[in-house]
Amino acid sequence: MKRRTKMWTLLSLTLLVLVAAACGKSEDKKTSGSTSDISLGFAQVGAESGWRTANTNSIKDSASEAGFDLKFSDAQQKQENQIKAIRTFIQQKVDVIAFSPVVESGWDTVLKEAKDAGIPVILTDRAVDSKDESLYVTFIGSDFVEEGKKAGQWLSDQYKDASADVNIVELQGTTGSAPAIDRKAGFEEAIKGNSHLKIIASQTGDFTRAKGKEVMQAFLKANPKIDVLYAHNDDMALGAIQAIEAAGLKPGVDIKIISVDAVHDGMQAASEGKINYIVECNPLLGPQLMDAVRDVLAGKTIEKRIVTKEGTFTSEEAKAALPDRKY
Repeated sequence: MKRRTKMWTLLSLTLLVLVAAACGKSEDKKTSGSTSDISLGFAQVGAESGWRTANTNSIKDSASEAGFDLKFSDAQQKQENQIKAIRTFIQQKVDVIAFSPVVESGWDTVLKEAKDAGIPVILTDRAVDSKDESLYVTFIGSDFVEEGKKAGQWLSDQYKDASADVNIVELQGTTGSAPAIDRKAGFEEAIKGNSHLKIIASQTGDFTRAKGKEVMQAFLKANPKIDVLYAHNDDMALGAIQAIEAAGLKPGVDIKIISVDAVHDGMQAASEGKINYIVECNPLLGPQLMDAVRDVLAGKTIEKRIVTKEGTFTSEEAKAALPDRKY
């Protein structure tokens, strides 16, 4: 009888030690900043551009350096794929979910599921239009409206003394996405004071080089006089350059080109004078994301909006910056 009592006592003590260890482990994530057990689910938009590739590499490399268990999903530019990935992360009981939304709308249901599961969500690169801001902890990324304004302001300065109309064509990003909506709005806001600056055609190029070329070919056939191209990213601008050259025109001279991103290929084109002005959109968000993950799990209060630092480049500035470019 005594032997059985001792066995039960020993078993009870063992269970108490295991429970205490488990609780301590959970508490360590929140208080000590330990990264050994932190799991991060990340749902990426896709691999549609050089910018996105650099963004993905930054996140993967930074997660590895932080010692996080990264569960990565490529949505191939489809919202339904991202929603499915987020639900999988919830089922896997990851510590934090982060994603770059394909489009702005339609996220409330799945974000509420994450909230109900007690999993904090961080938005990167792109925002959502949810009215319930409690569904995510923070948004890390660029100010897309400001990017559009920078592009438009440069153009306004170039044509401040214009006495004739300046015909602009616009290659928009993915329809419904935050950068496409905001870069268009910012650009239009910046040029509205100059009545000679006229957008004569505007169409989505889905942020891809192939689509940018295709749409630019259509623009050139439909519009005999194009003075300026405003592309929402470098890849579309690079595709458009192919179409412009195939039409026997000189990009950067016959048609001035403004782009957004400042990835290596875009900067190379700018250094050659084919792109006249690039507004930077920094894809290297990995370190900031990992810092945010640590802070959230440590119970720290973080800013609802974290804006990345970015610059602009003329052709000459791109040429000077290109040798040291990291993306």
